[in-house]
Parts: sequence; structure tokens; C-alpha cells
Amino acid sequence: MLLLDTTFLVGAERRGLSPDDVIGDDDDVAIAAVTVAELLVGVRLASGRRRATRQAYVGDITATLPVIPYDAAVAIEHAELLEAVRREGRPRGAHDLLIAATARATDRIVVTADTTAFAGLPGVMARGQ
Repeated sequence: MLLLDTTFLVGAERRGLSPDDVIGDDDDVAIAAVTVAELLVGVRLASGRRRATRQAYVGDITATLPVIPYDAAVAIEHAELLEAVRREGRPRGAHDLLIAATARATDRIVVTADTTAFAGLPGVMARGQ
């Protein structure tokens, strides 16, 4: 079970790959709700043809993949991860922690272009692509 993070999806989009190009038929893949927000920011910051292309890509992603909401189970995992990184003194990106919490709550592996963002987080497995 996989959770695609934003860096992975942006990288795929830049290479001109569709969701079907990056997802195997047997893969159980989803995205976190915060990933939708991050992708939509990219749409809103773009202009002209690039904006239309990005909007279509985000539409394909959200139509193809389940979006896991930030619910009570994710919130519990999020709190535990926030505690862990604060105790370690190694701050992490807020959105990365939300993605990590979503992965923990749903027992998924984060697929990312930036494995360092998830390295050392307790109970979080990440793999690069």
C-alpha cells in the first residue's frame, strides 16, 4: 500500500507522465488531502497554458486516486510525529509531517522524490522514485 507525496507527483508531471504511467495495475495507491492542496497551489501560481496543463494533471490525479482525509486517526499520528521531532530537535516540514501521519494511520509506504524529508520518522517507511 503506497502513499504518493507531492514531490513524486510533481516530478512525474514534469516528465509528462500521467497517473497511469506511474501506478502499476496491482498497486494500492492513495494521496493525502494535503497533497491535493499542494498541487492546487502549483496550479494557482502558474499562468497561461502551464496553468491549464497543471489543472488537467491535478484533475487526473484526484479522479484516479483516493484522497485520504485528515481525520482523527491521522491527527493522532500527526501529534505523535510532532512530539517525536520536537523531542529530537529536528524540525520537519509541516506538510511532510501531515503526509507521514497519513501514511502511518493507513499503514502505507510514502513514495517520494525526497526521502530525506521522511528519514528517521518513527513508524514511517519511505521509498524514493
